[in-house]
Amino acid sequence: MTLLRPPGLKPGDTVAVICASSPVDNQDHLESGLAAMRSVGLVPEVFGSARDAGSMYDYLAGDDALRAGDLTRALTDPEYAAVFLACGGYGSQRTLELVDWSRIDPNRPKVVVGYSDVTALLEALAVKLGWVSLFGPMVACGGFWEGPQEYDFTELMKLLYTPAEVKELTFPGARTLVPGVAEGLTLGGTATLIAASLGTDTSYPARDAILFLEDVDELPFRMDRIITQIRRATSYLDGVAGIVLGTFTECGDPEHIDRMLAERFGDLGVPVLAGVNIGHNTQMQTYPVGVRARLDADARTLTFLDQPLTDPGE
Repeated sequence: MTLLRPPGLKPGDTVAVICASSPVDNQDHLESGLAAMRSVGLVPEVFGSARDAGSMYDYLAGDDALRAGDLTRALTDPEYAAVFLACGGYGSQRTLELVDWSRIDPNRPKVVVGYSDVTALLEALAVKLGWVSLFGPMVACGGFWEGPQEYDFTELMKLLYTPAEVKELTFPGARTLVPGVAEGLTLGGTATLIAASLGTDTSYPARDAILFLEDVDELPFRMDRIITQIRRATSYLDGVAGIVLGTFTECGDPEHIDRMLAERFGDLGVPVLAGVNIGHNTQMQTYPVGVRARLDADARTLTFLDQPLTDPGE
């Protein structure tokens, strides 16, 4: 399946900043992130969900209707060239329950950027609308709010402003668990969210895919359970082309996690690359979701066979 690539951005574009999950825990960080966006010529508009401090539950940015309404407005209103998530946390799957996808024109894709809990939204965009999206840094999170000189921010803006120049991701510090080369559609995100979406109408099977997984703050046995659930889910991994594993910080002994990941994925008969700098608590590269790519586990590269985004204004 080929997904629709949204156009990149250009200075002067108005973009929406929303929450689909938890509240922003530091509004000063949000303001710093907005200043970083303005410094490169973007015009951010902050929606109510990104200002809500937890009016329903302290772990949700407003009620489900507020978040779903903000998301729908941001995706349908032609004023907004892109949608930036302010933070992750918990709640995107509750938001998805209330989205009326029929209101959104699938033939007018927009850039949507976020990671962590936002994985559920990115997967839903692929399933419901057939859109490419970006697993990348969020406005009120580290690597973005710290300023336009930060690696995470500059890598994201390079992709957004000059998509034709971003031809591959390189991972010199990664580890080849299973050698080989594979081609497929880039899918995945935070493993907990991929597992939690299994069996729903927004889960995208990994057949013929380069599947990326990462996570944070899970006890080792819980991480094992999540990965095992992904393995056992009926047909989810059938025909997967390759595996890319990112950060698994705060998940216990790194050597234990490495051993578990190698054991759980090493028998699939596909290339597996581990330790790439995508995910939590790392200088993060942005990972396009829904793009044809070639994984070379030996060279530790992911080469895009299609330009991740179309040229701005195209």
